[in-house]
Amino acid sequence: MPEELPGDDSFSEPPAFFPREEDEERIPADLGEPVEVNVEGVYAVEQNGHIQHYVLLTDGARRLAISIGPVEAHSISCALANERYDRPLTHDLLKAIIDRLEGSVTRVVIDDLWNSTYYAKVFLVHKGEEVAIDARPSDAVAIAIRYDASIFASDGILDAVDG
Repeated sequence: MPEELPGDDSFSEPPAFFPREEDEERIPADLGEPVEVNVEGVYAVEQNGHIQHYVLLTDGARRLAISIGPVEAHSISCALANERYDRPLTHDLLKAIIDRLEGSVTRVVIDDLWNSTYYAKVFLVHKGEEVAIDARPSDAVAIAIRYDASIFASDGILDAVDG
């Protein structure tokens, strides 16, 4: 068991990404039907001296910019450019694992928005059974590109951010 650092009470509360009691009963909002979107690009913007990365999705009329990390930005950019490395990036590794297990990714859906955070699902087919796996939108997009799988966003999400 790791020893506690003297005077360090930074772990008295769990980090924000841990489920809280009030979150457990949360039911995702009905944000409408999924609409197919395409990746318009990956962009970096300087804000207050920091570089922020975005993946921009569009259905042709509306645009959805999702803040992503630099690693995910690089992974999506590499997949869009069809770049390959001697050693696999994390999303290439995930694809290799899914392929070896004789599965495939059919689509990803960005289906929820809560507290300014987007949520997504990756839909896999394995031995004829479809399985939905929760994912960050950036990871879902990076995997979808590698499978040439469709990317969807709920209509309500596209309306909320574009309106």
